[in-house]
Amino acid sequence: LIPNIFDHPFTYETDIKLESGEYVIVPFGKTKAQGVVWNEFEQSQKKKFKTKKIFKKKNINPLNIKTIQFLNWFSKYNLVPKGMSLKLHLLSNEAIEVFNEKEYEKYNTTEEFKKFNLNEEQKIVFKDIYSNIEKFKVHLLQGTTGSGKTFVYFEAIKKKIEKGYQGLILLPEIGLTSEFEQKFKEYFGFRPATWHSGITKKRKKVIWSGLSSGKIKVVIGARSSLFLPFKKLGIIIVDEEHDQSFKQDEGVVYNARDMAISRASFENVPIILVSAVPSLETYENIKKKKYFYSRLINRYKDAKLPKYEIIDLKKYKLYNQSWISSKTLEKVKNHLQKGDQVLFFLNRRGFSPHVLCKNCYKVFSCPNCSINLVYHKNKKELLCHYCGHKNKLKRECKNNISASCKFVFTGPGVEKIYEEVSTLLPEYKSLIFSSDTMNKKNSVNTLQKIIKNEFQILIGTQLISKGFHFPKLNCIVVLDIDLSSLGHDLRGAEKNLQLYHQLSGRAGRAGGDATVYFQTYNFNTESIKQIIDRDPFKFLEKELDLRKKNNLPPYERFISLILSSENQKILEQEANKLKNLLINKLNAKILGPVNAPIYRIKKKFRMRLLIRSKKTSRIQEPLSLVLKNFKLLKKIKLTVDVDPITFN
Repeated sequence: LIPNIFDHPFTYETDIKLESGEYVIVPFGKTKAQGVVWNEFEQSQKKKFKTKKIFKKKNINPLNIKTIQFLNWFSKYNLVPKGMSLKLHLLSNEAIEVFNEKEYEKYNTTEEFKKFNLNEEQKIVFKDIYSNIEKFKVHLLQGTTGSGKTFVYFEAIKKKIEKGYQGLILLPEIGLTSEFEQKFKEYFGFRPATWHSGITKKRKKVIWSGLSSGKIKVVIGARSSLFLPFKKLGIIIVDEEHDQSFKQDEGVVYNARDMAISRASFENVPIILVSAVPSLETYENIKKKKYFYSRLINRYKDAKLPKYEIIDLKKYKLYNQSWISSKTLEKVKNHLQKGDQVLFFLNRRGFSPHVLCKNCYKVFSCPNCSINLVYHKNKKELLCHYCGHKNKLKRECKNNISASCKFVFTGPGVEKIYEEVSTLLPEYKSLIFSSDTMNKKNSVNTLQKIIKNEFQILIGTQLISKGFHFPKLNCIVVLDIDLSSLGHDLRGAEKNLQLYHQLSGRAGRAGGDATVYFQTYNFNTESIKQIIDRDPFKFLEKELDLRKKNNLPPYERFISLILSSENQKILEQEANKLKNLLINKLNAKILGPVNAPIYRIKKKFRMRLLIRSKKTSRIQEPLSLVLKNFKLLKKIKLTVDVDPITFN
């Protein structure tokens, strides 16, 4: 099998003794290619062809037959050609031979480590998880934020390593792993390998070969680490299993959490899903007794959970161009005077999401996408968060011939809040905590400064909710609860509950009295009541009931088909053609085609079809045949998204 768009292996001849899983170099067209001896043959072809000879076998442990079976299943489930699945496994289409021992030393050198003792509750949960851990099982570790879930699964990994196995820990936000790596090193006494887009190609080669040869014990990774060649995989952890960033939505589309469960099943190893508020799919599997689960109710070292307060904006009004009420400011000042750190939370990057001229009313929108440009004041430019297009904040005004547009900035972003906080509280040091400011080069240094309370005020997006531990953070102000509860997202309520639970969990982790404040016009909002409730299972139970009544996932299978093209007319014709074919060939409900909510991205118009079928119908098989026989015009791109999370 060659790592490309073909859905089948190719036939070669050889004098070399080979078995399934061997990595080889072969002639392919006019070039050479690396591939794997697959566990099936090319189907007989009517055309006669001349077989070519394999050049050589690579000196690498063969790919495990269980991993080959997983990649075959992955292709069928996600409707991806097998060659593209293999591409996910190889490193830039290459299999990497073993390096000098010296390259692996940093992953095997035992350094000083702290002695961590699990408390009684953690010991009970660990015992529960570790029973029957020699074979495949899915076990949810649910625990309130700050309850020490990490130490429990670290202990499970430790036991597996002692028996000669390797471990994989999947994290959703891998760019900021320094704090997690440090925690790992203190617990185990050696460094884990980390795998994400920010590490060098040389380092990736060392890690790939180290896992294949068994010289590296544990890898902490982003989605793509799921496809690495473990010699003896013994356990998989998916931390923050509910997190949406486990969904890969460009190129080969898949859900890393679901695929991790599948890989664990093929490898016959346990997988632990970890979350404070599990996904609805996971909760439903617990109810069906397909998954095991354990719960940590109390915070580690008996730290108190934060209190909640609602600030009524009908009573404490916001002044013009202000987003922080007088009551909120009073509360914040009290915390700062006690030496607490304060976080203002708003899940919007930049300064303002909406820039228009007050004379001609023209909005700044992206020329390539049907979306507004976001003004980033720090960079002095307008930016499209979809295609990266940039604009200067300057434009001739149609209604004011002699002059430029006079701009009005509507709606807040974190930069606008930063500006307001700096004006209201100039004596305290503030910092924006978002993907724009926390780049990989300076993040380690910045995190240390936050931990030491060198910044007393943080203004953060959802990035700050991802498992950070700031000892002095005892006050969180949520500014956008009303904005986030708008919209028509099928998973909106679930996402909000998960986000705000995670966010609340940043407060009071070192044992101090902590409070989370919600600024809202809607005093009786359901979403705040759900966040305040300590037991997320109550919400999940209600939400599951709602989904069941409406035949929504996880009770039905959804598959999105997204067609895109620069030609609007051809796109519409082809989308309707495909719909008619699907209606005739599939036993399923076909919705659409409709214009995608974001109709144009990167100069391409987009239309969506949605296939709804019974969960048990294995709709991928007949759909795969339909798509193979549908002659797609070269001007059209088709993306298949099985179990979609977003519908943009």
